[in-house]
Amino acid sequence: MPSELVIHADYQGGMKLLAGDGEHTVVIDYPLEPGQQVDGLTPLKLLLASVAGCAGNTVALLMKKRDQPLQGLEVVARGQRRDEHPTVFTAIDVEFILHGAGLDPAVVEHCIAVADGQLCPVWAMIKPGTPIATSYRLVD
Repeated sequence: MPSELVIHADYQGGMKLLAGDGEHTVVIDYPLEPGQQVDGLTPLKLLLASVAGCAGNTVALLMKKRDQPLQGLEVVARGQRRDEHPTVFTAIDVEFILHGAGLDPAVVEHCIAVADGQLCPVWAMIKPGTPIATSYRLVD
């Protein structure tokens, strides 16, 4: 049976909103002029954060299930956007930086593939319209 997720966004003036689920809140803001200071992530940066969070959590969980000595994980998501409106992402690159001595590259590649192909819902929603490339680095 499908479930429903709900976010309520409350307009704060300018281009700023507070969005939350009743327990957690995030500030979404957008500069009205180039270089203007903002109080939160822009909507597209929030989308990249969602990709990074979903993919990172999935890969970390899979690595631990495979008994890999994962000591830390960083995820860097980069989006290339077009200049014309709507300024959508034309490509996204996701880099996984995995920390831990003795990590098996084959296991890392498998975990990233499973996150991409089966488990990460954010990734699954975005990739039909926007190519997502991945890379990884192992750090002892």
